[in-house]
Amino acid sequence: MQNKYYTTVGLEIHAELKTKTKMFCSCKNDPDEEKPNTNICPVCTAQPGALPVINKEAVRQVIRVGLAIGADIADFTEFDRKNYFYPDIPKGYQISQYKYPIVSGGDLAGFKVTRIHLEEDTGTSKHDKGDYSLVDFNRAGVPLMELVTDAQTFETAEAAGNMAAHFAREYQLLLWYLGASEANMEKGEMRVEANISVTTDPKKYGTKVEVKNLNSVRSAMRAIQYEADRMVKLIEEGKGAEIVQETRGWDEMKNRTFSQRSKEDSHDYRYFPDPDLPKLKLSELFDLDTLKKELPELPTEKRERYAREAGIKTEDIEMYVGDPKLSQFFEEVIADLGGDKEKIKTASNYITSDMAGHMKTDPNFVFPHSNYFAELITMVTEGKITSRGAKDILAIMYEEDMSPMEIATERNMLQVSDEGALRTLAEGVILAHPNVAAEYKAGKESSLQFLIGQVMKESKGSANPQVAKQLLTDLLK
Repeated sequence: MQNKYYTTVGLEIHAELKTKTKMFCSCKNDPDEEKPNTNICPVCTAQPGALPVINKEAVRQVIRVGLAIGADIADFTEFDRKNYFYPDIPKGYQISQYKYPIVSGGDLAGFKVTRIHLEEDTGTSKHDKGDYSLVDFNRAGVPLMELVTDAQTFETAEAAGNMAAHFAREYQLLLWYLGASEANMEKGEMRVEANISVTTDPKKYGTKVEVKNLNSVRSAMRAIQYEADRMVKLIEEGKGAEIVQETRGWDEMKNRTFSQRSKEDSHDYRYFPDPDLPKLKLSELFDLDTLKKELPELPTEKRERYAREAGIKTEDIEMYVGDPKLSQFFEEVIADLGGDKEKIKTASNYITSDMAGHMKTDPNFVFPHSNYFAELITMVTEGKITSRGAKDILAIMYEEDMSPMEIATERNMLQVSDEGALRTLAEGVILAHPNVAAEYKAGKESSLQFLIGQVMKESKGSANPQVAKQLLTDLLK
């Protein structure tokens, strides 16, 4: 893509809320239910005369998300009917919010947020039985939170795609931390839609298209980049008129978008307030100050705290922020080490390399006791065991409920720093490798490392490498 084209992106992200029941009825909200049309009732299947009742917990969760991104929380809100037909919408309309959303403003991960509103999810169409479709209404009526961002213009399609992907990941993290949604994109619990346009004037917007139902962060990034490049190519070929406001899908196998239908404007949905639902004055239902105080530590706050209190690497921080189990263990270790930064850094190196690797390969991986692990780190930093020995001891700790000192003592893995014992080993190594010793004396510094390695080998890894190095250097002089 030529640099003279700018890419503008606005995101719409739907997330199913983690509530016990659906948005307007008492049916179970269970995304794992496999038997079709099990969690349904007259309300969520739109039987005549059935009346909806608002799920207060769903409203509370939307408010919490708004508070977490520094947004404005409405005092007055209402639900509207959004009229359009899909086979998996039982009512023939969707209960949503239009003019009076619960949340307005705020920002997250480089994007300004326009609004967050609450609506109900649709059912699920199944197309795997032949030349006809079936509808499963288990998902119909599940609380669905929609976040809409402001449009943002980027100098390249790549930058737009990367930033959108970053936003989606941060939003998913936020929902996890708040406990508002599982946001599992593979299961459709979070879906990204991107509005994309290109222009040569960064102060103006081009004709936009919307790419719907992107079910992974990677798909969102690639779809934005592909669609922007497609538009530029049409313009360059003199076919700019073929860019029309429409809804497009994303073909994961072919890595390309495809046309689905013309894009509706808001007036096409014929919004009007739902006559079966009451208007809400949120200040009468919730204490915002209390909700704000009850918010957990958020991802940005955890990053800042780890950088300040632990002083660990940025990539380690990101690993902890993105993995609750790893983070919880790290928190316990920090406490067991009494906040000693040097020991914490050493601990983090072992956790993010050794333990994280085991977690990826073993779904049943169990962490050792945090106090045992902290004891292991202390033994390393105090020179009681070598780094190699620590890894060997840690492997045993995964399998056996023993302290590292018990393991090291039982298996003769304690580091030897006694100069008398090590001097004998060093002298023997020099005698066994006279050519290498001569190379070092002639100025080849790397030869010393070989000799140190031989001392470690002869001691079965128990020699203190610093003491061995000093002894070898003195003897070779």
